[in-house]
Amino acid sequence: MSDNISAVPAFTSFRAWLESLRLRTLPLACASVITGSALAWREGHFDPAVALLTLLTTALLQILSNLANDYGDAVKGSDTPDRLGPLRGMQKGLIGLKQMRFALTLTVALTLIAGVTLVVRACQSLGDMLGFLALGALAIVAAIAYTVGKKPYGYLGLGDLSVLVFFGWLGVVGSFYLQTHGLHLLAFLPATGCGLLAVAVLNVNNMRDIDSDRRNGKFTLAVRLGACNARYYHAMLLSGALFCFGLYAKLAMLDASGWLFLLSAPLLFGQARFVIKHTAAAAMRPVLEKTVKATLLVNLLFAIGLAMN
Repeated sequence: MSDNISAVPAFTSFRAWLESLRLRTLPLACASVITGSALAWREGHFDPAVALLTLLTTALLQILSNLANDYGDAVKGSDTPDRLGPLRGMQKGLIGLKQMRFALTLTVALTLIAGVTLVVRACQSLGDMLGFLALGALAIVAAIAYTVGKKPYGYLGLGDLSVLVFFGWLGVVGSFYLQTHGLHLLAFLPATGCGLLAVAVLNVNNMRDIDSDRRNGKFTLAVRLGACNARYYHAMLLSGALFCFGLYAKLAMLDASGWLFLLSAPLLFGQARFVIKHTAAAAMRPVLEKTVKATLLVNLLFAIGLAMN
């Protein structure tokens, strides 16, 4: 009996950490690397080892961002029981500030190890090495500063821009460059498409929590736009992403298989209609996970299409 009793707190704590890690968001990290690697494949320079190291580093950055988000919101008191999103470990009192600070330090260390290994393995010149080390350091700072610090940019409505940069432009073009050692401006089109889909995930999260965020002084872009405009903004993000992928396919003169990503169009347009039609913040609860899956689907279809060309 005593063994069963002692096992309950441990299991609860484990579940609390899983909630804070938010592993379901990792497809966002995967999507940009998949697209960047597919572009490298098309150029004949796909490197599996570099792709895997990039994927590992990006996933660790995503986890770091998730943990820092929980920590920052808990310290500022913006994650209250009245929010519609799921309660995390710190909100439930199952993870203390000291424990989370240790987890953040450990994740930063693991991210640095993976990032440095990636740079050493992939970069062919000192300039590239220093450049990517600087970008990696910037990504770590951005992951933490989203909700941590005196003026976290996530509270100022700048999170959408950061997601576009790191989950779109840097994630896709960086993955492409590390494998090809070249830069094509055309690659910024699918990078922008990938980034816009990632921003859509953030926007759904912010629409869900719009009321509690407003009350607690977290002025996300959704709060600044208002509930109605944030929904039309979401539709623009989804349609803009498809446009970017389509423009790339057109300019790169891909054959029919290169347009496979259009199979996801009914799903994205259906989601846009749902978001515009359902104005209650609670209606966004199931949309978040669906948007993450749709993001991964679009990028996978695009990558498969490139591989078939």
